[in-house]
Parts: sequence; C-alpha cells; structure tokens
Amino acid sequence: MMFRILFASLSVLLLSSCSEYSRVLKSTDIDYKFQKAVEYYEAGECYKSLPIFEELIGLTRASQKAEEVYYYYAKSQFCIEDYYMANYFLRQFTKTFSNSPRAEECLFLAAVCSSRLSSESSLDQTDTRAAIDEFQLFIDTYPNSSLRDSCNNTIMRLGAKLERKEYEIARLYWQTMKYKSAVVALTDFCKQYPNSQYREEAMKLIVESGFEYASNSIPSRRKERYREVMNNYLTFAAAFPESKYLREAEVYYIRSQKMVDRIDNFTENDNE
Repeated sequence: MMFRILFASLSVLLLSSCSEYSRVLKSTDIDYKFQKAVEYYEAGECYKSLPIFEELIGLTRASQKAEEVYYYYAKSQFCIEDYYMANYFLRQFTKTFSNSPRAEECLFLAAVCSSRLSSESSLDQTDTRAAIDEFQLFIDTYPNSSLRDSCNNTIMRLGAKLERKEYEIARLYWQTMKYKSAVVALTDFCKQYPNSQYREEAMKLIVESGFEYASNSIPSRRKERYREVMNNYLTFAAAFPESKYLREAEVYYIRSQKMVDRIDNFTENDNE
C-alpha cells in the first residue's frame, strides 16, 4: 500500500514538473522565461536551461538583457560538459562583451574547456596546445588576476603532456629502426627540452641509434659517423656521469673506436 502511495506521489510530482517546464517553454513572457531558466541553471538542470537561453538570445538581442542571457547560455554549455560548444560561446562572449565584468571568468573557462578536451599523451595533442595558448592569453590579458597561479600550474601540467608526446614520437624512430631519423628527432628533443626527465634516456638512444646508422652507412661515411657516436657518448657521459645507461652506451663508444681504428689501418695498408 505504501509503495503505491509513494509511486502515485512521484508520478504527480513528475507530471507537475513536466507541465511546469512545458509552460515555461510556451510562455511569451521574456522575464518569466529568463527567471525560470536561471533557476534551472542554478539547480544544475542545465539541459532544461539551455534551450530557453538559446531562444532568449534571439529575443533579447541588442537589449540590456543580452549580455546576461548570453553569459548564462555559454555557462549552460559548460554545465552540460559540451566543451567544444562551451569554448566557442565563452570566447564569443569575451569578444562581444569585452568590457563586461564577466569577461575574465569566461576567458578563463574557455581555456578550461580546451584543457578538459586534452587527450592522453599517446593521442593527438591539438586541444592541449590550444589550451596552453588560451591560458597564456588569459595571463597576458589579465596579468593581475587571482586565477594566474591556477593558469600557470595548468600550463605546466599540459606542457609535461606535450613533452611526453614529443619524446614518444622521437623514440618511435628508434623502435622502428629508422636510426638516422631517430638521431635527428632525439637530438631536436634534447634541444627543445633541455631539462626533460626523458633527456637521459634520449641521449643514450642517440648514441645507440648513431652507431646503428654508422654501421649501415656507405663505407666512405662510416668513419665520420662513428666519430659522431663517440662524441655523443662523451657528451652523454659528461651530462650524466652516474647514469644507469652509461655502461651500455660505453659499449657503443668502444665499438665505434675499434671501427675507426680498423678503417684507419685499412686505409694505411691500402696506401702502401
């Protein structure tokens, strides 16, 4: 009996709620529609508020209410986690209402949208780069904002993800035995990220890839490329004298030295 009473009560409440929302949608009273849309938004019922604000944008264009309606419409997109649309409308708000006290918040949230769209490091990082650019734009636009530290911390976190992505790309050349490309990509990575946590391994792989590249080179180029391996090893050993990879890299140095000596001896004998 109690279950049927509870079910009936819930049904009445649901029907009442639906009929109220239907009345709001059908209403021609702009102020009433706006008031109810704000109530839905503040209650977290953003799927209800969104279509109302969307309609009100057209009805309030060029009026004093336009800014407030557009603000809530953009925030409703953010609320339902449609970050692509939210990013667009939040940025549009800052352009359309650049003097609004809400512009700072909207520019920050637009950057947050891009950061939430950022994929894991193994995937495409277009949104990550966009987020970094947008947080930097926010800092440049509002240098004294209380949100500055939050922006800098997020930029560092996103930058670490990009760093990981760049290293994975460079390392892939080594994994697929494209040793010439590996040397170039890993060297560029070390220049771009001199303080990277991956620099130690990257420099070891430069030595290893360089040796394999030299070994498969035409005879006339081997000597100079073995010497490059030796120089890269010395640079690595100087940068990381306690490296766990040092002994492994040293093997390539010794083998390169032997190959250079062998080439020199062969050349001397050939000239006699």
